[in-house]
Amino acid sequence: MKPFVYDARVRFGDTDASGRIFYAALFHHFDAAETEFLRSIGCRYSEFEHAGFPRVHIECDFTSALSYDDLMNIAVTVERVGRASFTLVFDVSVDGRGAARGKITIVSIDHRTHQAVPLPEKLRAALNQ
Repeated sequence: MKPFVYDARVRFGDTDASGRIFYAALFHHFDAAETEFLRSIGCRYSEFEHAGFPRVHIECDFTSALSYDDLMNIAVTVERVGRASFTLVFDVSVDGRGAARGKITIVSIDHRTHQAVPLPEKLRAALNQ
């Protein structure tokens, strides 16, 4: 599957005293990339009124500096689709240079019971394309 690519700039408020992106700020960019990726495959979380989608695992390796005003290309791919969860991979590059790689695992839960439930079929089908 060809990755979905989301472009975002490192904002001044994303940086720390070293002038590099503050590690937690990159997760905000991953969240925006995830939202646009889901929109691109025809699924938005708001469509699934009784489901919630908490993150149960996040990770990120930084391989080179991300600095103020860098234009990040964030490539989003689906790594795994399970019964009640899925994992997205985020590959970040700047001018063709790899800068970070992250993963987020998201679980489908019932809002009322807070228990894991199978992924909505529309979402599962879209993620498996």
